[in-house]
Amino acid sequence: MQTLREASCGQKVKVMKITGEGPVKRRIMDMGITKGVEIFVRKVAPLGDPMEVMVRGYELSLRKADAKMIEVE
Repeated sequence: MQTLREASCGQKVKVMKITGEGPVKRRIMDMGITKGVEIFVRKVAPLGDPMEVMVRGYELSLRKADAKMIEVE
């Protein structure tokens, strides 16, 4: 199982599990990222944050620390 942080640019992945807890998990879920949702990785900053993704037709920016808490296949 890989995390969203390990997904490469241009890849489409499906969320299997969110491992974060408390406010971090709530923030991720408030973005519409839940189990079973497909995420398209648009752009990844080469050195630091963020990752830009498409979720349910919306463009979002995620911190790589948050992306590490999202398990995908």
